Amino acid sequence: MITFDTHPSRYRHWKLAFDGAVATLSMDVREDAGLSPDYKLKLNSYDLGVDIELADAIQRLRFEHPEVHAVIVTSLKERIFCAGANIMMLRGASHGAKVNFCKYTNETRLAIEDASENSGITFLAALNGICAGGGYELALACDRIVLVDDGNSAVSLPEAPLLGVLPGTGGLTRVVDKRRVRRDLADFFSTLVEGVKGKRAVEWKLVDEVHPTSQFKEAVQKRARELAAPSDRPASGPGIALNPLNPTVTESAIKYSAVTLTIHRDKRTADLTVQAPSGPQPSTPEEIGQAGDQFWALRAFRELDDALLRLRVNEPEIGTVVIRTEGDRDAVLAIDATLAAYRSHWLVREIVLFMKRTLKRMDLTSRTFFAFIEPGSAFAGSLFELALASDRSYMFHDDSEENVVALSPMNAGPLPMSNGLTRLEARFLGEKGRVQELLEHDGPFNAAEAEELGLVTFAPDEIDWDDEVRLAVEARTAFSPDAMTGLEANLRFAGPETMETKIFGRLTAWQNWIFQRPNAVGEKGALRAYGEQGRPEFDWKRT
Repeated sequence: MITFDTHPSRYRHWKLAFDGAVATLSMDVREDAGLSPDYKLKLNSYDLGVDIELADAIQRLRFEHPEVHAVIVTSLKERIFCAGANIMMLRGASHGAKVNFCKYTNETRLAIEDASENSGITFLAALNGICAGGGYELALACDRIVLVDDGNSAVSLPEAPLLGVLPGTGGLTRVVDKRRVRRDLADFFSTLVEGVKGKRAVEWKLVDEVHPTSQFKEAVQKRARELAAPSDRPASGPGIALNPLNPTVTESAIKYSAVTLTIHRDKRTADLTVQAPSGPQPSTPEEIGQAGDQFWALRAFRELDDALLRLRVNEPEIGTVVIRTEGDRDAVLAIDATLAAYRSHWLVREIVLFMKRTLKRMDLTSRTFFAFIEPGSAFAGSLFELALASDRSYMFHDDSEENVVALSPMNAGPLPMSNGLTRLEARFLGEKGRVQELLEHDGPFNAAEAEELGLVTFAPDEIDWDDEVRLAVEARTAFSPDAMTGLEANLRFAGPETMETKIFGRLTAWQNWIFQRPNAVGEKGALRAYGEQGRPEFDWKRT
């Protein structure tokens, strides 16, 4: 079983160092420490384990080190920044493992960009040597790229000419959409195995600066200090420690303090239940800081994030997930009010941003999600986002009208989707004024109101509930999982296109398709042939 909990004391591939407002995150991949013994992680190439540590480091920089305003991402290996995703790992991986690997690395790089955009942390890629494939995609996620000019070091995206696949972590999209490289130059660059170096890399906008070896380290440090200066993060700590989640794991369940994932493998379904907080909750940033990582909003969403990741990589045959909530909805609404009131505080901001990224993780998970809103549920405010993120929602219509849902300021903007819209805006696309009316509604919505206003999909009564929800789940599990992945990815992101939706849309469609084509993964495909004698053999027909 692959797990996602780690700590800097256990890192095997990254080293963190701190110098005032600047942190240095150095890649130093251990060849013999891959997730599988079937390959060696040579030349700072990486697998999922390397990226799990990177994601953890980014998270800790945001929460544990508020004094850090800029991060240098570099390598400790001489004349090598990163050779990208390990090719032997990709060659031996199952199709699902390849796609999930690409998805996770995308999310990690988007977390870097999220920190740049919203947290006051600027990232500087210091390319001290060869930077290829996924290594360059990591650099592209940073705000600025500085390349050593030693006559040998270059940036490249060689996947198409070498492996018959595409850069899997948004490389093509970031080159043209983010760095504004001309399309014709990007086309040439993406078919050039040896890459581009020196002044040409700057002229084509592939990097921002080049410096000779003798000046490289000094130039990087100077630029990092400049980038750190405008940050609005605190000048000093302390932050809050992110302690291990320590779930109880059995054959059929993963139980955290506020989240439980129960697996029904015989039915290819799972139940994912989130427990609302109880009792008085912190109501100021100071009290939240004292609670640390046990503050419910952070703890519950960290647990939810971990459960989603474990579901993705360890349970490929679980296709339908039923989302439930339990507990005190008023406690959720009270927490939401505090988060909304103090969003400018660095710690509250980071918690809200983490909640946003976790909900995006759910949006981007290729599983069907059905929300079941039953008596005793706590689908309110930030937890109601789980229902809005679901593909359908079923709300029990009780005669007493005690089963209700509620909105809060957290539904009004702090937790946007990848398309830049709130989930309410995406739900009511083209219905001007509807979202504002719902947000201004006084009090919660009972089942009849929620169904009439479109907040839930269906609201069966006591007579129909059991049969309707059972048949809905059984019908869903009978469909082709490939068709459902495509269907859900097409429907979840209505509205505007962003760089983020482009990246994941292309990953879901093109990369998913290319990873199954014989030209890439067949017996004589380019990915299978890499490192072996002989050339790949292609089916030359275009489709």
